Amino acid sequence: MSVNSIYHNGVPSFLQECLQTPIVQRLQGVGMNCGCEYTAFSLFSGLKPYSRYDHSLGVALIIWHFTRDQKQAVAGLLHDVATPVFAHVVDFMRGDYLQQVSTEAGTQALIEASSELQAALKKYGLSLDAVCDYHRYPIADNDSPQLSADRLEYTIGNSINYGFCSRESAVAYYQNLVIGTDEKGQPELAFQSVEVAEHFAMTALRCSEVYVSDEDRYAMQVLSELIGDALKRGVIKEQDLYTTEPEVISKLLADEWSAAQWGHYRAQKEIKRADHPDTGGKWRKISAKKRYIDPLVMRQGRIGAISSDYKVEKESFLMRSQDYWLCSDEYQSL
Repeated sequence: MSVNSIYHNGVPSFLQECLQTPIVQRLQGVGMNCGCEYTAFSLFSGLKPYSRYDHSLGVALIIWHFTRDQKQAVAGLLHDVATPVFAHVVDFMRGDYLQQVSTEAGTQALIEASSELQAALKKYGLSLDAVCDYHRYPIADNDSPQLSADRLEYTIGNSINYGFCSRESAVAYYQNLVIGTDEKGQPELAFQSVEVAEHFAMTALRCSEVYVSDEDRYAMQVLSELIGDALKRGVIKEQDLYTTEPEVISKLLADEWSAAQWGHYRAQKEIKRADHPDTGGKWRKISAKKRYIDPLVMRQGRIGAISSDYKVEKESFLMRSQDYWLCSDEYQSL
């Protein structure tokens, strides 16, 4: 699934050359839904393919559209090159599921080691230092709950894919944006209309609910256990995490035990909740990072201070407990 034509008309040549490098091409085999799209949960079944490659190009095009700065656009394009297969599932495996930053480790080293990318950067006069950390550019990335190119892209991409908004609505969101100034005097993408900002923020909140849904949290936890077991038994190696999902799945299917576990993972359809876990099955209590966006409106402040409806919905979301046990139908008898 690609919505990148919303962000900019065409892909500039400097981005095209970076896109052709192996470390960026690999991202076509890494999904945006962290493995959940392989399950039979209704939230995720039937989703169109949406890869880290699609997302990264979208981020780069948004940055280029608003800044016309090559180094910022390339930094945005490269921000996910160190993302492993199944993305934040690896954070769960490494015990970093609340912060979700372990998957960013190694970005600079990968960029530095790519001779193809280094040649492209040299051609356009871009240094490694200028493109290895998109966090330094506020339009590319900033502190949550502000709006950045990164958050904007995955919100639009996921909103369309989940059926929360139409392409036409997404275009309306995008065309209403300009570069404003945040509370610290830094540039930030800002809406010109309160109504459009509120609609966008509400839609983003619906996505946030999916990101921490029972199905999402449970799927990521049990997949992290499946991957961790495959690593311990030598079915896959650490370096396989930095290939593609089809390659890793192929190795799982080549091992009898892992193949059976992958079959159970894929067959999940429903989640059960309980205050106390039953004696059987894979019951797990799982907390996850809650994300939301509180966008800026030009000359008026943040929508959270303007819209009482949004404030109520946001607070309800943040107060929602995750203090209970989960198990899917497929794992209740295992």
